Amino acid sequence: MFNFTHKTPIEWPSEPQIMAILNLTPDSFFAQSRLDNMQSILDKTALFIQEGASIIDIGGQSTRPGATMISVEEEIDRIVPAIKAISTTYPTIAISVDTFQSKVAEAALEAGATIINDISCGTFDPAILDIVAKYQSGYIGMHITGNKESMHIIPERINIITDLITFFIQKKEQLSSLGINNWVIDPGFGFGKSIQENFTLIKELKQLEIIGLPILVGVSRKSSIYKTLDITADEALNGTTVVNSIALLNGAAILRVHDVKEAKQAIKLMSYLK
Repeated sequence: MFNFTHKTPIEWPSEPQIMAILNLTPDSFFAQSRLDNMQSILDKTALFIQEGASIIDIGGQSTRPGATMISVEEEIDRIVPAIKAISTTYPTIAISVDTFQSKVAEAALEAGATIINDISCGTFDPAILDIVAKYQSGYIGMHITGNKESMHIIPERINIITDLITFFIQKKEQLSSLGINNWVIDPGFGFGKSIQENFTLIKELKQLEIIGLPILVGVSRKSSIYKTLDITADEALNGTTVVNSIALLNGAAILRVHDVKEAKQAIKLMSYLK
C-alpha cells in the first residue's frame, strides 16, 4: 500500500506514482470523468487499480473556471459514501480527497481517506492544516493565488518559478510549525497562470527540487494543452501524455490523471530514458 503520514519520512517508491481522478461532480470540465452512481464509482476504481493507479483522488467540488461553489454538507454527502465503499472494497488502495474545506477533510479522513489534496495549501481554510496534523494524514498542497472567487485570475508576475519557490518555502515553514514535515507540493498547472507560465513550470520543474519535497503534476486534459493544440478536452489525451512525459523527465513524483493506462505507459518508457 502506498501511503505517507506527516510524522514519518516518506518511503517513496522507486518509480513515479499515478493518482487517478475520480470525479463525483456533475460539472467537471472533462465530461467523460463524471460519475453519478456507486456501481460506476466502484467499476471505475477497479479499472484504475488494474491499469496501475496507487492513489484514488476523490473530488466532490469542481474547481474549474466558473464553477459554482457548493456547501460543505453537499460536498460531504457526495464523497463520504464513495470513500467508505472504496476503502471497504479495495482496502489496500490509498484514498486522497480533493478538498480545501477543513470539515470536509475531517469527514473524509473519518470515512477512510488517508491523504488530503488541498488546492489552496491551507490558504482558503487554514483549519484544514490542523485536521491534517490531528489525523497525521498525508497532505498535498498546491500553489495558488487569490481566493475562491479569484483563484483563476492571472496576476502580474516577473518569474513563475521564483514565485513558486518563494510560496513553497513559506508554506514549508508554516506546515513545519504544525509538525507537518513530509508532504507533497503541486505547482498548480492551470490555476492563475498564463499558458506560457504553465509550460514554463513544466520545463523548469526540476528547479522546485530545492524545496526538498516530492512534486505532483496535474496537467490532465487542461485548457493550456487543448487550447494550444486548438482541440477539445476530449481530444487532449495525446497532449497530456507529452506534457506528463516532460514532467517525469524533470522530476515529477506523482502524475494526477484521468487516463491511468497511458500515464503508466509514459512512466515505463521514461524509466528507460532515465
